Amino acid sequence: MKTLLTLLAASLVATSAQAATADGAQVFEKWCAPCHAPGIEHPGTHALEAKYKGVKSSFITDWTDVTPEYVKLMVRTGISVMPHFRKTEISDAELNALANYVIRKH
Repeated sequence: MKTLLTLLAASLVATSAQAATADGAQVFEKWCAPCHAPGIEHPGTHALEAKYKGVKSSFITDWTDVTPEYVKLMVRTGISVMPHFRKTEISDAELNALANYVIRKH
């Protein structure tokens, strides 16, 4: 039993270390890019192109008028046909890194 607890503790420490070093670009590539990468072949980008008609970029990482809180809200609740993402998919640490990546100012 003591060995099992030691292994569990080591696993939790490793998971915490990974979450603490979450890379927003990697989170974006894994979870967001399939729909939001540049190009109208990506459904999220295509939908934003249709919505904004060139007034605003359809590529979300070009946006400079959103806050980290807005990004987190959209990820956790979804919008229209975009699904919501649970903490078991995108941890809070990964979500923070993602929000900072998306809103970084150019």
